[in-house]
Order: sequence, then C-alpha cells, then structure tokens
Amino acid sequence: MKLFPILTAALVCVALYFVVLDRESLTDFAAGFVPEPQNAPEEMADDETADALAEEAEATSDDGRMHVVVRRSEAQVTENAVLMRGRTEAIRLVDVASETSGRIISAPIRAGAFVEEGQVMCEIDPGTSQTALEEAQARLAEAQARVPEAEARLPEAQARLPEARAMLAQAQAQLASAQIDGNAASRLSESGFGSETRAASAAAGVAAAEAGVQSAEAGVEAADAGVQSARAGIQSALAGVRAAEAAVTRAEDAIADLTIYAPFSGLLESDTAELGTLMQPGAICATIIQLDPIKLVGFVPEAQVDRVTLGARAGADLSSGQRVEGEVTFVSRSADDSTRTFRVEITVENPELLIRDGQTADILVQTEGIPAHLLPSSALTLDDDGRLGVRTVVDGVVEFVEVQMIRDTPRGVLLTGLPEVADVITVGQEFVTAGVEVRTTFEELTQ
Repeated sequence: MKLFPILTAALVCVALYFVVLDRESLTDFAAGFVPEPQNAPEEMADDETADALAEEAEATSDDGRMHVVVRRSEAQVTENAVLMRGRTEAIRLVDVASETSGRIISAPIRAGAFVEEGQVMCEIDPGTSQTALEEAQARLAEAQARVPEAEARLPEAQARLPEARAMLAQAQAQLASAQIDGNAASRLSESGFGSETRAASAAAGVAAAEAGVQSAEAGVEAADAGVQSARAGIQSALAGVRAAEAAVTRAEDAIADLTIYAPFSGLLESDTAELGTLMQPGAICATIIQLDPIKLVGFVPEAQVDRVTLGARAGADLSSGQRVEGEVTFVSRSADDSTRTFRVEITVENPELLIRDGQTADILVQTEGIPAHLLPSSALTLDDDGRLGVRTVVDGVVEFVEVQMIRDTPRGVLLTGLPEVADVITVGQEFVTAGVEVRTTFEELTQ
C-alpha cells in the first residue's frame, strides 16, 4: 500500500532534477518528439529571411535588462478648479414686523403664496389715528395764520426807528445850540457884561437839551427793540408752523404704519398675522423670502483663497441632483476665527424657484488653467524618502520624478511636476529603481 506514494515521490524528484538542473537534456529529449515540418514555404529558406530571423532573435534575447511598459504623455492645459462644500442661501429673508399697536382687521395670506413688492400683507385697526391727524392739521392751519400777523408788525416797528433817530438828531442839535448860548452867557456874566439871570437861564436850557437827547436815545432804543421783537415774533410763528407740520407728519406716519406692505417680491415662509391678533411694536406680521436670484455660500481654505476672484465662473451640484452655474460676487476679507476659512458667495439665477434655501451644494470655482499630465493612478509610486512621484525612462535609464496631484478624474489623475513630454512607466515601475537600464514597450492608447 505504501509503494505508490514512494514511486510518485521518486518520479517528482527526477522531474525536478531535469527541469531545474539539467534543462538542456530535457529539451533535447522533448525535441525528438517534434514532427518534421512539412510543406515549408520556399521563402523561409533564403538567406535574407534567415538573417532577419537571426537579428530578431538577437534583439529579443534576454540581455539582463528589465522589460517595462511606457506611456508617452504630453502636458495639456487643465482647469484647476477650487472645490468647496457649501449650501444655498436666499438673497433676502426678512421678518416683516409691526411698528405700532392695534388689532389685525385683514384676512391672513397663507404660507407659500407669492407676494409682489408693495402688496398689503397686514392691516391694523386705525382707531383714533384719523382724529389725531385732523387735530394736528388744525393746529398747523392756526400756526400758519400767525405768520402774516407777525410779519406785519416788522414794517411798523422798522418805520418808527428812523423817526426816533431823527428826533435824536434834533435833540442833539438843540443841545449843541444850548451849550453855545450857555457858554456865551457864562463868559459875559463873569466879565460883568451880562446878568446872572441870563447865565442861569442858559444853563437851564442846556440841561433841558441834554434831557431831550436822553429821551430821544431812549426812543431809538425802544424802536430798535420793537424791530427785534417783531423779528422774534416772526421766528416764533415759523417755529410754531414747523412744530405743527411735525405733528401732522407723525399723525400721517402713524396712519401709514397701520398697513404693512411687502418690501420686495417673494414667497411667504409663514402665514400673515391672523385676523383679530393684537399687534405690538416689533410683532411679526410675516416672513418673506426672495429666491431669485439665489446665493451659493461656500468656505475656502486660506491656502486657496487667492485663487478665487470676483467674477469667476462657478458651478455646483445640489443635493437634489440639480446642476447650476453662476459667478462669484463676494469673497470675504476676514477669516472665520474657528475654521480659518473665507466665505465665498456665488450668485445664481433661479427664475423658476426650483432651488430652495439651505440645500447642500458641492461647488467648483473656475481658476486659471495649468499644464498637467493625465495618467493612471497605478503609475504613482513612492521613493525611499516617501515622496509621491512617477518613474520615467530617459535614454533607456529609469528616473524618479516627484509630482503633485491636482485632482482625481474618472480617466485617471492629473499631475504636475513632469516635463512637457515624458515617457512614464505604467507597468513594472515597482520592480525598477532610478538609474537602472530597462527595455521599453510603448503602450497603445485607445479612445
């Protein structure tokens, strides 16, 4: 029973001997069973064909060099887009609030309705607002009536002023004449040519003239004060008019605040205030949202923010599967304190309102193209220092070239760092190192 395993083992050992150690004997033995070729072509017998076969055999003989497959790659300008993850955001979202108090007297508009700019959304009971307006208008008319009366006093006061000044000039002239007469009478009396009575009478005339001058000066001051008073009366009347006009404006604004209008065209995100609701200043009438156009908001790292420019084209894939395009309209100048990223806004047209506020979006912002090579990811390798690169062949010798990967695509990876034209090893790169001579076969690229 043990004979067959022993014989099997012996036969295996003999076979291994001939395969590993004495392959030539095995080859000669097997060649004896190959039949002689019949009807060989006559052209194979000539010398030229034999020489060609010999040269081919010599070229394909094993010379000790590793055989690798190479792809000749040429750099092409590739769009190097900036990828961001963000969301959609309404261009406007406003809580329209009341500025006064009162009860709602209008029927509500339900959420989801489209409202035009200036459309009435909420109306508040006017109460006594109209009466207050009429009262303010009556005060305004009364204040306006006082203005002509005050203005009429000014010419009257101004007319008295020249009369008072003329009286002052006359009194001053009389004083000068009386002083001359008094001086003459006093000198005559001292020299004994005039009586003391005449001197006393002249002195009394001077005193009376001085009193007349003082009275005339008082009259001028009174006339000037009358002019100033008339002007002050006009200013007071005008101030009363302005105060009355302000009261009318406040009353009109109070009436205007009773009706709340849509500040812009958009969709209602909530019902308007219900009929009978008591509104207070700051109470919400409705929330309105504008979605056309709409913004895409993303956040770009500080290392790539300089590549995003205003006006650059951008596209996004929304979570709903919709693809949209727009342009960059805002790039923040200040980084977020926690994430160190910069806010980027892209404006997108949304005429049919298919894009909603708050949808997740994968955003690509177009930047200037750069030369890059499209190669299979399997061509990438690492050198002894752990650097990412590819192995190329230059004049039959392997070289390692460090590369930078731009992005991955369905057809391969886009790489920079290679020369404009490079022979890149795509098969066998893991079995060779820099400086090794290799035999190459160029792969055929198919579309």
